[in-house]
Amino acid sequence: MKRVDFIIDAHVATVTLNDGENRFNPDFLDAFLNTLDEVENTTDATTLVVTSAHEKIFSNGIDLEWMIPVIQQNDLARSKAFLYQLNRLFKRLATYPLVTVAAISGHAFAGGAILCCAFDFRFMRSDRGFFCFPEVDLGIPFLPGMNALLKKAMPMYMVEYMEYTGVRLTANQCVDHHIVQKACPMETLMDETRAFAMAINKRRLVIAEMKKRLNQSIIHAIDIEDVPYIESGQFNIG
Repeated sequence: MKRVDFIIDAHVATVTLNDGENRFNPDFLDAFLNTLDEVENTTDATTLVVTSAHEKIFSNGIDLEWMIPVIQQNDLARSKAFLYQLNRLFKRLATYPLVTVAAISGHAFAGGAILCCAFDFRFMRSDRGFFCFPEVDLGIPFLPGMNALLKKAMPMYMVEYMEYTGVRLTANQCVDHHIVQKACPMETLMDETRAFAMAINKRRLVIAEMKKRLNQSIIHAIDIEDVPYIESGQFNIG
């Protein structure tokens, strides 16, 4: 089974993350980016849905088992390359020429929750899973591009509350605070998400230009503001 694969149904491409907890490491990020390229370049899809094959986890973010040894070895070249690769994924989703919808099928923690914020819309499983930024307890500061993504998807009062406290939100709480469109039981999550996606069939060129304008601050933060932090090694753990 591929780490990341997809199927096409009419104008909707459904991408499934198949890599266990879908933690971010170079191989997973490559697979995700390559799949996004394949959907864009080889299909006529206009809406993208992304979900996870794991029974209770959408994504748990950065693969610390991979990242911590890299940091302990003071391998700045690999650390920087990884962070730039992660930024490519975030920017790719924020500027993707298809309408994007995350079907959050379980826990979305840390980078996994940031990833969800890069989508245009979010649906979330109501019977299991938390949405959480535990970076404050892990000692991992947010890069400017990450903060920009959070501000796109969440009210500012929730960005501050979630970053400073590390609180875990349920799907229903996410709905209450306008972070996700709808909370659904697992048995209806994909049906609800696909129905929403099927109702949106817009021209890629128009969507791409809208995202370029709407998400200009995200693009700037990723392309310009993140660079000094990454190059100076200020994105650390501990």
